[in-house]
Amino acid sequence: MIEMWTLIKYFILGLVQGITEPIPISSSGHLIIFRELFNIEAEGLSFEIFVNFASLLAVLVIYRKDIVSLIINCTRFLMKKDDNAKSDFQFIIYLVIATIPVGVIGLLFEDEISEALSSTKVVGVTLLITAVAVWVIRNLKGKKSDGDLTIKDATIVGFAQAVAITPGISRSGASIVASMLVGMKQETALRFSFLLYIPVSLGTGVLEIPDIISDPNFDQLMIPYVVAFITTFIATYFALKGFINIMAKGNLKYFSYYCVIVGALVILFL
Repeated sequence: MIEMWTLIKYFILGLVQGITEPIPISSSGHLIIFRELFNIEAEGLSFEIFVNFASLLAVLVIYRKDIVSLIINCTRFLMKKDDNAKSDFQFIIYLVIATIPVGVIGLLFEDEISEALSSTKVVGVTLLITAVAVWVIRNLKGKKSDGDLTIKDATIVGFAQAVAITPGISRSGASIVASMLVGMKQETALRFSFLLYIPVSLGTGVLEIPDIISDPNFDQLMIPYVVAFITTFIATYFALKGFINIMAKGNLKYFSYYCVIVGALVILFL
């Protein structure tokens, strides 16, 4: 029988993952902090795969219209050479290009990086780095829309996202900061960042299917995993909706303040 504490533990971890995944404060860093603070650890190799997939589903729901439109217009361009659909076709190409750096670096070095840099002190420092990066772009108002992007823009954003393999560096934060620095409008930067999350998350999930199959804890932890999955999905959905509104109002500076406070506290006390 599943103990109540086990369910509460997975609910807390799912909530932390869900809230922190779409906003620029680092979900991986916060999971490390919460595990240290409350001495809670998710047993089993499959946990992070499940909660990341839950966050992915929430992103898919929110951006479903954009995804459908991109697919339709890409097909129109390839089949009918419709120039009106060319910008969406190019947008997809840029997403693919931006996926390559994190794919290559992740495959080659993710395990080593995570193992070497997963201490709370490192997370504290990287949260401060995230704070500085978010502060730099807090008032930027870019001019580039979907049709104005270039291969160079996509490559820069791709390498920025690859940096977020480091615990404490926010994936959404890194990609949005890079997108804003290359001149994208806020709406375009958000769209590019979260659509970029889709192939990265899918790729990670597919590559880690063998870990799920071989996970000895999978059967006994199925119910806690479901609790974490549902919690993560709901939390990610509302956190992303809220983040879109906050960014539209130009209030990114509050995420910078938050990262400074948490980063400093972690360095001093954990």
